Amino acid sequence: MAVKWDDTEALSHAHDRFLGERPVGGRVRASVLRSWQRSRSRGVAADHIDVVYHQDLDFGGLLDQLAGPVLDELASRVSGIRVCIALCDEQARVLARRVGEPSLNGFLDTIQLAPGFGFPEPGVGTNGMGTALAARRPSFICGREHYADIMRPFACAATPIRDPLSGRILGALDLTCDHKDAEVSMLDLVSATAEIIEQRLLGQIRSRERALLSAFLRARRQAGTGEDWSGEPVSTGLLPDDLLEQRDRILLLEKAAAMISEGRTSLAEAQLAHGRVALLLSRPVHSLTGVTGLAVEAVLPDGTLRRLDSTARRSTETIIESADGSVPRDAQTVLPPLRRATPARRPPPSAPPAPPATTRWLVAVGEAGVGRLALLSRQRLSLLTEAGCRIGSTLDVTHTAEELTEVVVPKFADFAAVDLPDAVLAGEEPPGPSEPTRRVALRGVHPNSPLYEVGTLITPSPATPQAISLTTEESVLEPDLNAAPGWTAQDPGRAARIREAGIHSLITVPLRARGAVLGVVSFYRSRQPGPFEGDDLSLAEELVSRAAVCIDNARRYTREHSAALALQTSLLLHELPQQNAVEVAHRYLPARGGASGDWFDVIPLSGARVALVVGDVVGRGVRASATMGRLCTAVRNFSDLDLPTDEVLAHLDDLVARLDSEQEGRGRAGEVIAGATCLYAVYDPACRRLTMANAGNPAPVLIRPDGAVDCAEVPTGPPLGLGGGPFETIDMHLDEGSELVLFTNGLLRDRSWDADTMLTAMREALAGPARTPEQVCHTLLETLLPAGPQDDVALLVARTRALDDKQVAQWDLPVDPAAVSGLRSAVTGQLAEWGLQELAFTTELAVSELATNAIRYGGAPIQVRLLRDRALICEVTDGSSTSPRLRRAKNTDEGGRGLFLVAQLTNRWGTRYTGDGKVIWAEQPYP
Repeated sequence: MAVKWDDTEALSHAHDRFLGERPVGGRVRASVLRSWQRSRSRGVAADHIDVVYHQDLDFGGLLDQLAGPVLDELASRVSGIRVCIALCDEQARVLARRVGEPSLNGFLDTIQLAPGFGFPEPGVGTNGMGTALAARRPSFICGREHYADIMRPFACAATPIRDPLSGRILGALDLTCDHKDAEVSMLDLVSATAEIIEQRLLGQIRSRERALLSAFLRARRQAGTGEDWSGEPVSTGLLPDDLLEQRDRILLLEKAAAMISEGRTSLAEAQLAHGRVALLLSRPVHSLTGVTGLAVEAVLPDGTLRRLDSTARRSTETIIESADGSVPRDAQTVLPPLRRATPARRPPPSAPPAPPATTRWLVAVGEAGVGRLALLSRQRLSLLTEAGCRIGSTLDVTHTAEELTEVVVPKFADFAAVDLPDAVLAGEEPPGPSEPTRRVALRGVHPNSPLYEVGTLITPSPATPQAISLTTEESVLEPDLNAAPGWTAQDPGRAARIREAGIHSLITVPLRARGAVLGVVSFYRSRQPGPFEGDDLSLAEELVSRAAVCIDNARRYTREHSAALALQTSLLLHELPQQNAVEVAHRYLPARGGASGDWFDVIPLSGARVALVVGDVVGRGVRASATMGRLCTAVRNFSDLDLPTDEVLAHLDDLVARLDSEQEGRGRAGEVIAGATCLYAVYDPACRRLTMANAGNPAPVLIRPDGAVDCAEVPTGPPLGLGGGPFETIDMHLDEGSELVLFTNGLLRDRSWDADTMLTAMREALAGPARTPEQVCHTLLETLLPAGPQDDVALLVARTRALDDKQVAQWDLPVDPAAVSGLRSAVTGQLAEWGLQELAFTTELAVSELATNAIRYGGAPIQVRLLRDRALICEVTDGSSTSPRLRRAKNTDEGGRGLFLVAQLTNRWGTRYTGDGKVIWAEQPYP
């Protein structure tokens, strides 16, 4: 099947737009677009490339030898087809070439697709071999998908070839043909061929290991008679499975791998279980084919594992330190050599007594390179395990980034840095790759480094590895920073200091999670002499991928926390309402773990009264904040109806139960409110009476004017939504200047909830001279929450005021319509005394209509009261619970217009019920 994107006009147009640094749209594959971005950042020119020939290239290496028969077989399969098969090393330098049609060789020589020439992506742009090695994955490039114009007539399918043990990329295999003859199946063919080459590499490693094992056993058989110098038998053989505990076997194997990886004769002790010790010795062995490796034996004195005495240990060390390789006689009983030049014999009588009989077992045998890879594999597995345990312990973006640097330094890198955009730190979606990043974490083997400090805002230059990783969403490996000039463009002076500090190798990995790039992580080496390699890049990507998920979780949590907090604070009281009943101070502190559903409110009521409310919705996040907003709005609505305190809580209880039932009915049981608490209190400054009802909230604390601190004995009902029946109400008389402290349970989260302990805590915090409400808030928070709250805290402190007797005028009326005339005269006189003659007409009319209705339709006792507060308030009380209804009277009706006139002439009016009747009230603003 011929490809459809090989030379289309849209692709050519997209390439031109890309070179002009304009958006290319969606007509280019993402992998090709990333390759174009890498090519441009490396300074590759699309209209001219230089293919370099490498004279010192080592042909005939292991990869070339093992791949040769496979390439020949592939060439026979494509015989007669104009296709080129190219094998290259890890730097995209061609090692070998095969063709399907011999006449193609001359043409390939003219375009320099021949052994010795290099096609790395940083030099020639997007191409099969170079792009497969740069992207570290199979690559198919056809026609105008090539970056350079000269390569557009071709189609290339290439795939990396990896070391089967370490995963390190050794080279790549490429198929190239005319783009008109290209088939997508080329990529399957080249991938299958690469797998065969990798299997041959694995077989070679296994055969070398088998040869080394045979050499070791052969050397052991040739070592002598099997007796030591003392004449006692010496047991030898492979370490059996049942000799040691499993954890001891694993420890010996790890020690052996570490010794083999060193590539030299060495001695080590292994501390095993139960205080026992094994001694390990590595020795070189040689196979018949000339392969050199090491074998590691474990010495078990007396057939058991015990600590060797200092004499035996010194004798053993002498074996390793002998310059001429000779073995002292008194040491051979501890560690017999693998080869003996002469038969064993007994020591002369003057020789010191020999150590006890020794058992030795073969633990491992292998090549130094393979052992090093095995050791690195175990170390990297351990590092990944540690990363999984340590990274992401909190839902804080910065702390998670710091945890990543703590894990990798110094075990993997000498320096590690994490750069994130400010939007990610704020919990928002990550911006584009061109936005600057901020260094949020930096760790190194020493505190003084020339790298950017934490908090620095960095705008990476397009040629730097960090910018390339952010743009292409791919990792960048720079084994030798001295040979990579692009990174110096960011800050030449700092780059010079980085070189002076010995930093020589770099890996940058994009923090990619759930399809978005959150930032970039940089790993540096300075003390470790070896450069980063391909397998180091794989490990870095694995570490960063795990950290990226944790950072993204923290970012999402930050976003939800910020949204919940913004919603919470927007729903809370920002400006205190105008009222004269109390002097108020308040605080709201969100928890460190996120905003909850705590709230408070101050609601002016009729008759110069005020409602004080605190509440708490169980849970955290946006759902809890939204539920809090619904309850807060409901409380205000119920308060506007002038309902008694217990009825307000009863209505809230029904509301919460109904909301939970609706959520369960929608199959969203996990979103039920799961409980809420509320304390509702009403203070009347005219009679200085406080009425309270409580639904599961901590009882308030009362500070008397003389400084005495008491816990208000308000009956605590069940939390809202449980349907626990009617709520109890308590009434108490407060002296002017008393302070009422209302709070949610977050204020005393770490203390007992019983009243005595709570009162003791409050007394200790509030002991001393009288304080203003603001000072009370400050004292409580400083004393009880010095380190910040574990749960949300809503705190409301109200100092009571009282209306002066001169601000209140009241009259008792008999149930007689004739008394209304005298009432009007009394009201007019009182208004004149207050200097409110301008309100006399409307007030007389309102009082007359309300009093007449009370006499006709209400019952005794009847009382009229005028309050001079922030507005002029007229109240008529009677003993009936029947509420009047406002209606519009018809032309033929003889009555029904009184309440309508009151509503038109006053600012607002309403009805509230008392224990023995009702109160009809009306308010008028002052002129």
